[in-house]
Amino acid sequence: MMAKGGIKVEKSYEMREEGRGKSRSGAFRRRRSLTQIMSRLLLAASFVILLAVNVGADAFRPILFVHGNGDSAALWYTTIWRFESNGYNPSLLSAVDFKHPTARSDDTQPQGNRSSTTDQANDLGAKVSEVQARTGQKQVVLVGSSRGGYAIRNYIKNFGGAVNVSQAILCGTPNHGTQATPANLNNEFNGMGPFLSGLNAGGEVYPGVQFMTTRSDSNDKYAQPDGRFLGMPGSPTNVTYAGPELRGAKNVVLPGLDHREVAFHPQAFKAFYAFITGHEPQTLDILPEPRPILNGMVSGWDNDAPTNLPLAGVKVEIYEVDSSSGQRLGEPAHQRTTSEDGAWGPFTAKPTTYYEFVITATGYPITHIYRTPFPRSSVYIHLRLRPLGDRDKGTGSLVTLIRPRGYLGHGRDTFLIDGKVPKGVNEGVPGTNEAKQCFESGPIRPVRVVLNKEVVTVLTYPLDAGHIVIAEFHY
Repeated sequence: MMAKGGIKVEKSYEMREEGRGKSRSGAFRRRRSLTQIMSRLLLAASFVILLAVNVGADAFRPILFVHGNGDSAALWYTTIWRFESNGYNPSLLSAVDFKHPTARSDDTQPQGNRSSTTDQANDLGAKVSEVQARTGQKQVVLVGSSRGGYAIRNYIKNFGGAVNVSQAILCGTPNHGTQATPANLNNEFNGMGPFLSGLNAGGEVYPGVQFMTTRSDSNDKYAQPDGRFLGMPGSPTNVTYAGPELRGAKNVVLPGLDHREVAFHPQAFKAFYAFITGHEPQTLDILPEPRPILNGMVSGWDNDAPTNLPLAGVKVEIYEVDSSSGQRLGEPAHQRTTSEDGAWGPFTAKPTTYYEFVITATGYPITHIYRTPFPRSSVYIHLRLRPLGDRDKGTGSLVTLIRPRGYLGHGRDTFLIDGKVPKGVNEGVPGTNEAKQCFESGPIRPVRVVLNKEVVTVLTYPLDAGHIVIAEFHY
């Protein structure tokens, strides 16, 4: 029998005595059984409380999570939930939002809505200082996904950050490049270029900081010997599957996981937690709260790239929806027009309720984002609006499945829109985290969208009236 949170409760007294020939009355056995079960449940609850008390500001250092290229802090909230579910003090867990999260094509040349490696290191340093001031601790743990690992290494080695960092965890970071070729040496992802050559010179880790890397065995699209995902299929990248590893670090291989999952999968969390705390997590589950409080920022796109700049004047409505039909259950549960900080909350959610977020902003289609239940609180439930691409314009309806924390792998994942596997998802190494399905014009109808164990039902709002529909998943 399992108590909430995956803590094992032993078989009841009655079950253990069954078949032993004990001649106690059924009523007595039931009383003993219930008493023991309740005692063990209370013991389990007490353990969680004690863990939450003991794992506090004095026990562990603050952890700052650093997102990758084009991403945002929102990628990290499930990881933060898992730390909290193991008693880690929520005040010690935070994530950075780089304002311009996408890399320049040439690191030495200014480019609209793009950031240089120097920009990233400076912004990370400012966030570390903010965390130090807020927590009163001198050192932090930095955990970075993909390009976020570049900012961490650059900050530690070249921007005086080593004294502020106890441990650095780099997840799928292309530490030796996505390619190592003579072309475009000023691209920060080129292993032969000055940026990565400089980071790797004189030792790949920095004295005084404990380093760990996580990588896939062969399922990372950016650690491949062939240049297929770089627009040069059939050409060698001069990079191996082990490209994310660093000499002198603890290098962890997570078989079968993709480029994003080596940062956001439960097995990645397990590796982080053990490295940071020195012991295994009690659970990989996310323990629910009775009244999750949600908030986040509305952002958009500029110069064909996403931003983490807040959008003001955006109307956000949240509806409870029926999980099987997608129909709204009454009036909005929450509505707000964003101010300069772009915040759309706070909103007190129900941990088992499905929601539809409706976002209306100038220059963007009316966006309907359907979400599976939120079991815990977070300030990183960001809503990023996207313009409608030319290929997506037309009549009918467009439904998009989005998996922010992993890619879609044929044969590994179940992903269905209206009972069908959507087209456009590559075979082999998982290479995209989105799938789209167009529907012909007609009455608005429910569409079931499936990603592994998560299921959400959306409605087909019409494209020609300026609506797009997104099913976004946590896991």
